[in-house]
Amino acid sequence: MSTTETLFNQIDSLYEEMVTIRRHFHENPELSFEEVETPKFIANYLTELGIEVETGVGGRGVIGRIYGGHPGKTVALRADFDALAIQDEKDVPYRSKAAGKMHACGHDGHTATLLAVAKVLQEHRADLKGNVVLIHQFAEELAPGGAKPMIEAGCLEGVDAVFGTHLWSMTPYGTIGWAPGPSMAAADRFAIKINGRGGHGASPHETIDSLYLATQVVSQFQSIVSRRIDPLQPAVLTVATFKSGSAFNVIPDSAEIGGTVRTFDTGVQDQIIEEMDRIIKGVCEGSGATYEFDFFKGYPAVINHEKDAHLVAAAARKVVGNEQVVQMPPIMGGEDFSYFLLERPGAFFFTGAGNPEVGAEYPHHHPKFDFDERAMKDAAKVLIQVTLDYLEA
Repeated sequence: MSTTETLFNQIDSLYEEMVTIRRHFHENPELSFEEVETPKFIANYLTELGIEVETGVGGRGVIGRIYGGHPGKTVALRADFDALAIQDEKDVPYRSKAAGKMHACGHDGHTATLLAVAKVLQEHRADLKGNVVLIHQFAEELAPGGAKPMIEAGCLEGVDAVFGTHLWSMTPYGTIGWAPGPSMAAADRFAIKINGRGGHGASPHETIDSLYLATQVVSQFQSIVSRRIDPLQPAVLTVATFKSGSAFNVIPDSAEIGGTVRTFDTGVQDQIIEEMDRIIKGVCEGSGATYEFDFFKGYPAVINHEKDAHLVAAAARKVVGNEQVVQMPPIMGGEDFSYFLLERPGAFFFTGAGNPEVGAEYPHHHPKFDFDERAMKDAAKVLIQVTLDYLEA
C-alpha cells in the first residue's frame, strides 16, 4: 500500500470524528471577530497532536506547524472558522444552540477537515519532504477580515505555496471545482446619502425631493455595467437598500442608498466608482441637492496562480476521478483567501457538497444551509494530495 493510500484510509477512519467536530462547531457558532471558544478548541486539538501551535495570530487566528522528516519546501493550508448572524432553521440534531447565529457557509466543515488533515500529516511527518503550515483563520465573513492581519502577523513566513478549499453546496457531492486564474470576485460595498430639502407632500415645488433624486440615481446606475463597461469584463452593481421617508404626506429631507459592486479587474473597479460618482453628482447638482458617497473596497478578487491551479486539478483527479473534476467559471462571491494569493503562489478550489437527499440543497448564507458531510473526506484527501505533490515536485 502506498503512502497516499495509507493517508487516505486514515481520513476515511477519521470520518466520524470529523463529523463530531463539525457538529460541535455547528452547535456552538461564533461570529466574526467574536471567536473565543473555537480557536481554543483548535489550539488544544493541535497541541494534543504534538503540533507546534501559535495562538492570537493577527487577533484570533491559530497557526499549527508540522515539520517534515526531510528538507524541502513549505506548504500552507487554510481553513476559516467564523459563523454568520443568521437564525438556524434546520430541523437537525446539531442545529445551532446560539440564537441568531449559525454556520451557514461551511466554515465548521472547513475547520473539521483541516484538523483531520493535521492529524494524519502529523502522524506521518517523518515521511514528509518539507513542512506544512496549518492556517486556521478567523473572521472571513466580515471585512476587513482575518486573512490580512494574519499575514501581517507573519503566518506566511517561510511558506512557498498556499492552498484552500470551500465546501460548496451548489455543486454535487463527489465533484471538485477548480479554476486557473480568476475564481472569485472583489467584493465592495457603497453607501450614498442624498440631502435635499423636505416639505409637505402637497407642495413638492417648494422642496428638493431627495427620494425622487435617489430613484434617478438608482435608475441611471443600471446603465453603468450595460453601457459603460467592456462586455467582456465581468461586473455587477447591485443596489440592495433604499431608505427614505416615514410619512405618506411628507417629502423627506434625505434618502440613503446602499449596495455592492463585484469585479475582477481593478481598472473596471475604478471605472465603476468614477461612473457612480459622475451620475450622483450630475443628478444632485442639477437639482440643488448635495450628497455623500462612500465606497468601501472589500476583499480583492481571488486569482489562482495557473500552475498551482493545475496542480490542484491533477490532485483532485487522483481522488475523485477525471470526470468528477470540473473547471468552474468565475463566481461573483468574495473571499479573503485572495490576500494569501497576493502574497504567495497557490490556488483555491471548491469541494462539491450538495445533496438534496440529505437536505444539502440550499445556497450559502441561507437559514437552512447544510452540506453533505462526506464532502469533508474529499476535501481532506485533495488537500493532502496537493500537499504531497507540491512537496515532492
